[in-house]
Amino acid sequence: MEGPVILALGGSLLRPEMAERHQWLESVRDVIANHVANGGRIGLVIGGGAPAREAIDLAKPIIDDVAALDEIGIAATRLNATVVSQMLESAGIDVCPGIPSDTNSAARALNAHAVVVMGGTRPGHTTDNVAIRLAIESKATRCLIATNVSKVHDKDPSEHADARPIDYMTLQELQKIVGPPIHGAAGTSAVIDPIGVQAAIDHSLALAVLDGGQVDRLAAALAGESFHGTIIEVGE
Repeated sequence: MEGPVILALGGSLLRPEMAERHQWLESVRDVIANHVANGGRIGLVIGGGAPAREAIDLAKPIIDDVAALDEIGIAATRLNATVVSQMLESAGIDVCPGIPSDTNSAARALNAHAVVVMGGTRPGHTTDNVAIRLAIESKATRCLIATNVSKVHDKDPSEHADARPIDYMTLQELQKIVGPPIHGAAGTSAVIDPIGVQAAIDHSLALAVLDGGQVDRLAAALAGESFHGTIIEVGE
């Protein structure tokens, strides 16, 4: 049996100010339903986005514990994952009941269900990292990181007008951009979690980054077709 595709959906894609987010969710549902109808399996890892940041900001003045703040963010990811899971289940898609709390359970569930939806797992692991580890454990054919940027850039495009988008790169080149595999402060984000990038290097797992708001790109990437985004190859 061919391995599943693992897709990390950044929480930023669910933010309240996103135009037509309900239409976007319905389109994502249809893409997943089509993938499953063609015999595919998919593991979805959902980020925390605005709910996570708002809850962490609320707690920060009175909680001075990174792990505790991470737990708050994890709760937000699981809330978002529940929304997505229930949406898919209501459409008649074979979704694993409940939200797995670890990648080992999620990988096993992918042997019994067409779709597994999960959020964060434990402090120190962002949902990018979770998606990468789920891809490793489930022997996935692809690991896609869908976020609110179209490609990896050589520097942060929100801060540098001359940031250059990259079409193809190696995992080692990506590590130089995102930095060493060190856990950052709760609520912060990079294009891909550097700890997850190191895990991908250690297990020779190729990655891809794309704008998850563009559903046609999601559909192409899930199908293994050419898409607008960044291909991150294993390299040396």
